[in-house]
Amino acid sequence: MDYFLMLISAIFVNNILLAQYLGNCPFLGCSKEKGVAFGMGAAVIFVAVMATAFTWIMQKWVLEPYGLGYLQTLVFILVIAALVQFVEMFLKKMVPPLYKALGIFLPLITTNCAVLGIAILVQRKEFGLGMSLYYSFVASLGFTLALMLMAGIRERLVIARLPKSLQGTSIGLVMAGLMSLTFFAFKGMIE
Repeated sequence: MDYFLMLISAIFVNNILLAQYLGNCPFLGCSKEKGVAFGMGAAVIFVAVMATAFTWIMQKWVLEPYGLGYLQTLVFILVIAALVQFVEMFLKKMVPPLYKALGIFLPLITTNCAVLGIAILVQRKEFGLGMSLYYSFVASLGFTLALMLMAGIRERLVIARLPKSLQGTSIGLVMAGLMSLTFFAFKGMIE
């Protein structure tokens, strides 16, 4: 039952993007088309799960035993950067259209605070490795869900009649705020 509650909590109640406000840069930058949004979401899922595995091992086997906890953020960013380079090389070789569509936002996963936030959150909550991997997966699914919903909304907004001052990023920010309020309605379900 803990796994089900964590699933609901990470996707709806404590969504890493809409409730904890981590990862807004790719949220606004990669949510113009559903295909690009899905590709970014899949890349974030892969990087977050792999980063959580490696950072958990680094934390438990290197940083804590040797009293190097103050290096946690630096080590975690280095691990995430290496994983993003791997994903970038893979997409460049295997899926060139997605690589081109993600553009600058793919290398920015390195500094995506959602990925780093997930890696740090599992350490603060003192999850075991299995629960850490599960949490990183469902939190990334929540990120992908928010990204896909925003992409669907923004695709519809392209054909909507909007005042010139609200077109583009402005309406994106308004919609992000409204989505955040919508997800806030789930807050009473699970803490």
